[in-house]
Amino acid sequence: MEHVTEGSWESLPMRLHPRVLGALRELGFPYMTPVQSATIPLFMRNKDVAAEAVTGSGKTLAFVIPILEILLRRGEKLKKHQVGALVITPTRELAIQIDEVLAHFTKHLPQFSQTLWIGGRSPGEDVARFKEQGGNIIVATPGRLEDMFRRKAEGLDLASCVRSLDVLVLDEADRLLDMGFEASINTILEFLPKQRRTGLFSATQTQEVESLVRAGLRNPVRISVKEKGVAASSTQKTPSRLENYYMVCKADEKFNQLVHFLRNHKQEKHLVFFRGQSTCACVEYYGKALEALVKGVQIMCIHGKMKHKRDKIFMGFRRLQSGILVCTDVMARGIDIPEVNWVLQYDPPSSASAFVHRCGRTARIGHGGSALVFLLPMEESYVSFLEINQKCPLQEMKLQKNTGDLLPKLKSMALADRAVFEKGMKAFVSYVQAYAKHECNLIFRIKDLDFASLARGFALLRMPKMPELRGRQFPDFVPADVNTDTIPFKDKVREKQRQKLLEQQRKEKRENEGRRKFIKNKAWSKQKAKKEKKKKMNEKRKREEGSDIEDEDMEELLNDTRLLKKFKKGKITEEEFEKGLFSRGKRTVPRADMEIPDSEEDC
Repeated sequence: MEHVTEGSWESLPMRLHPRVLGALRELGFPYMTPVQSATIPLFMRNKDVAAEAVTGSGKTLAFVIPILEILLRRGEKLKKHQVGALVITPTRELAIQIDEVLAHFTKHLPQFSQTLWIGGRSPGEDVARFKEQGGNIIVATPGRLEDMFRRKAEGLDLASCVRSLDVLVLDEADRLLDMGFEASINTILEFLPKQRRTGLFSATQTQEVESLVRAGLRNPVRISVKEKGVAASSTQKTPSRLENYYMVCKADEKFNQLVHFLRNHKQEKHLVFFRGQSTCACVEYYGKALEALVKGVQIMCIHGKMKHKRDKIFMGFRRLQSGILVCTDVMARGIDIPEVNWVLQYDPPSSASAFVHRCGRTARIGHGGSALVFLLPMEESYVSFLEINQKCPLQEMKLQKNTGDLLPKLKSMALADRAVFEKGMKAFVSYVQAYAKHECNLIFRIKDLDFASLARGFALLRMPKMPELRGRQFPDFVPADVNTDTIPFKDKVREKQRQKLLEQQRKEKRENEGRRKFIKNKAWSKQKAKKEKKKKMNEKRKREEGSDIEDEDMEELLNDTRLLKKFKKGKITEEEFEKGLFSRGKRTVPRADMEIPDSEEDC
């Protein structure tokens, strides 16, 4: 590891508490990082700060230490239920991580109590724990914190507890806003005292973050820390020790390339990202596939729809020396997993900033690390886009040789277990839907997708029914010669439930056979009127489209026909008939298509 330092902790203009210094020595951090040396003195001098620094640069300690120092210097000691500091962060994994870092310090400072409020846990238990143990420092996700302000009926008057607040920290502020927490943040800010210190920390400064700075901070000091050796004009947001690669391969080659790569790097620690949080199905499907095809390595899956298991999986993977974590962008922000060697992006994320944050899970605080993104041939211009838009250069990695074709094995898994078959179909659908919503839609155009190649890459047995595929033909995709309705679940309980449901559907079908079907919620008379109206409209359209006789000529023809009928019935003489034709003054001779009978026999 190469130290990225800005001097020792003792070199700070305001001396740190001996117990804080002792905890830093225990953690093995004898020196400050640039963001820490720039932020801590200002924060401790009661300045509001808005700090931007590349991911993995040590932002957590940049606000944890000022929080502790401000509370230690407080004139009046905090009581059990008085909240002195509040840290708000977008994901529970990041909240757990910050809580762990705080715990390293508070075990040396028993006068402070801390508590963690995140989703996936019982709110009632959180209330009971706070009432019993207190919480001078709270680390929370926005949704749970907002909910706790509404728990007055359960004996928690949090609005009163935060009147003593000295420090508010918004960590990963851009992500807080991206995830739709803006309304929650505004609600929380209304409960907090105006006389406080506020720190806003982020790897990227967006327009939304600027709005939050103006709303929540008073005369903030803006701090922007760049990598050592990066030009002042540059805005590179990835660590300089990160080796960033891309590989161009077809959709039906991508999975083989991924498995071959993981088999050749079994002793290393990997994060494998799939596109967006809407594609949890991809994580479950490919996670199951990798478990079966990459032997001798521990594989875990994590996504945003998991409830109680998420914390356990996250903590378990952090402890591993080597392994594979298949995940969505829920793991892309602020998460510090020790010694990650490779970040593999099976799909580019839905936004360029998310690409930077994904890569930032490796090469953290002076360590080396590598990242690889798989691109389809039509997506190769994304490399140039990242270099311009994010100042994030990538170098090409050539296709691996002798990868072998593993897709037939994946198909066999789908044929043997309906759960795998259904996950594959859902994964394909969610991938296509996420692709259509990509931020950079000039490069990621759904109309350019080779759906047949994509379906082969997902090892599908047949094409799913979805709006994006309606009316299309796929001659390059050969569906499996099997009735997919007959594929059973390996889980006998699920299969029993499925068979029961199928039997119920068959019974309903038999009962409904022979019955006349009517449109629901519409009277029969209305249906009939609608049909008649439609029939008249069709007839009118045909007359307008198919007839070349003008309206005036049509009227004359009808009058001529009436005269002819009267003549045939003997009501008028031949002389009167001819006189009637000429009397209107519209022609001087009978119409060419009118036949005048020569005798009564012809009549």
